[in-house]
Amino acid sequence: MSAASFHEMWTGLLPIGRDASTGGYHRHAWTGADADCRAWFAAQAADRGMVCETDRNGNQWAWLGDPAGSDAVAIGSHLDSVPGGGAFDGPLGVVSSFAAIDELRHRGVEFTRPVAVANFTDEEGARFGLACVGSRLAAGQLAPDAARALRDADGTTLAAAMERAGRDPEAIGADPERLGRIGAFVELHIEQGRALDLTGSPVGIASAIWPHGRWRFDFHGEANHAGTTRLTDRRDPMLTYAATVLAARQEAAAAGALATFGKVSVEPNGVNAVPSLVRGWLDSRAAEQSTLDALVAAVESAARDRAGRDGTRVDVVRESFTPEITFGDGLRDTLSRLLGDQVPVLATGAGHDAGILSAAVPTAMMFVRNPTGVSHSPAETADEDDCVAGVTALADVLEGLACA
Repeated sequence: MSAASFHEMWTGLLPIGRDASTGGYHRHAWTGADADCRAWFAAQAADRGMVCETDRNGNQWAWLGDPAGSDAVAIGSHLDSVPGGGAFDGPLGVVSSFAAIDELRHRGVEFTRPVAVANFTDEEGARFGLACVGSRLAAGQLAPDAARALRDADGTTLAAAMERAGRDPEAIGADPERLGRIGAFVELHIEQGRALDLTGSPVGIASAIWPHGRWRFDFHGEANHAGTTRLTDRRDPMLTYAATVLAARQEAAAAGALATFGKVSVEPNGVNAVPSLVRGWLDSRAAEQSTLDALVAAVESAARDRAGRDGTRVDVVRESFTPEITFGDGLRDTLSRLLGDQVPVLATGAGHDAGILSAAVPTAMMFVRNPTGVSHSPAETADEDDCVAGVTALADVLEGLACA
């Protein structure tokens, strides 16, 4: 039952937002592809007789039992993607959640607690630059005014994008009443790394999420002609940016942490022009807060030192930050009991909606083996047998939590 249900849903979802030339996905918040994913989610809920609703922050909920009931068990993940992302990051958790419900119905068990499957909006932050917007708003960790003012690369605000999609941006904000009705949230996700592959286990349990954040570095210089301006006369921010990228790699390696400049914009962005502004975004993560703080400080210091030599200027803005998340021992231990003590327990450097919600709701995470460790790429993959093992494990957890 699990294999057939999973395969049918997975095949139906795969084409949405897929770039035929690269195989990558572009399912960004409040776009046409996002609307198609939402329609797919609503259709899956309807096929199972579930009540589907969208909260004021754009998160979708498909309910079995009374949506207004208490002590509900929620499962799910997200359907949006990074630019050119893989098929599994997020959607695996949503598809597996519906498949787990199918599996439990096939087993003939009766639910004693309300159950919800969730699709959280804009988890990746690919369009507006801030991750986990839907869960942050619901948990009261993002001010509505700040959310409405977020802009994409074309200057469109989140508020305008929501309006175009038929949603009311003035209604967004903390949702303590809804979250207060949820007694547990369990998110299944493909592992973004190879720890499970090295253990030989198809499924694992999360212990913690590393502290992580995003910093914007603005490198200011002077626009000039690339063909006439002597090298010694230039104030080229691209040099400062390039040196900072190398420094970030060096400092991260020395600290045993991670630092990545993965996004950059240039003004005026002309082949024959010395830039006036180079804007780069640093993503940095570490196992400990003190390590992360020291790493970012070292990268900023290196940038300012190089700027002094290049005749440029650097401004640094922290755009988002998530402290270390340790999943509560109670629910995590329950998962270990339900799945067996042999299931590996591991930390991750990747952020997730479960981490955001953990401040308001008891949360836990499960991982499905990634044989290559590649993620945020069209090469991201998981064996279907492992995916089905993940569905079975999630069904076992859901049976233990909501059918007892």
